[in-house]
Amino acid sequence: MSASRGLWITLEGGDGSGKTTQARLLHEWLEGTGRTVVRTREPGGTEVGVLIRDIVLHHRGDIAPRAEALLYAADRAHHVETLVRPALARGEVVIQDRYLDSSVAYQGAGRVLDATEVRGLSLWAADGALPDVTVLLDLDPATARARLDAADKPFDRLESEKDEFHARVRAAFLALAAEEPERFLVLDASRPVEDLAAAIRARIQPLL
Repeated sequence: MSASRGLWITLEGGDGSGKTTQARLLHEWLEGTGRTVVRTREPGGTEVGVLIRDIVLHHRGDIAPRAEALLYAADRAHHVETLVRPALARGEVVIQDRYLDSSVAYQGAGRVLDATEVRGLSLWAADGALPDVTVLLDLDPATARARLDAADKPFDRLESEKDEFHARVRAAFLALAAEEPERFLVLDASRPVEDLAAAIRARIQPLL
């Protein structure tokens, strides 16, 4: 995606790593520079996505791992085609909470599916679309779980998984970042919120 036709930023990381907070701060800063910002998420960035989000995160019964991966891919296909690409074509900045790297980490590593196949499925669903910058907020699972516990909210299906699951997810995220250092900005999510926000702004500023 060319920055001249908009800028696409995704935020990745385990649950409790602070993606929502950093997305909000980045949104506020970008609007302050005069940019038009579209803030979205996967799953759930569209009406169709809201329905899929309810299934994959809040369905009380089991969902087969391959079915889960396909549901995320279906959301991604619709989301990119109907929301992300049009916003970028208008020259807007898209800030997105989770994208295909989450599928590779959660369904590939977490659910122990073939990561290459999961990534290929996502790329096919999104017609090859990749973001300009991916911010990975890295946090060890124990600290992340403590943050989630402190929030005192019900856990969704993925948040409820065991420590081993979340350890695999974290390792997969770091491996993805190592494979694509030009796209990823990896930050220690235990750092102060404002320090993280400043580091993200420094990475984004030259692209505006």
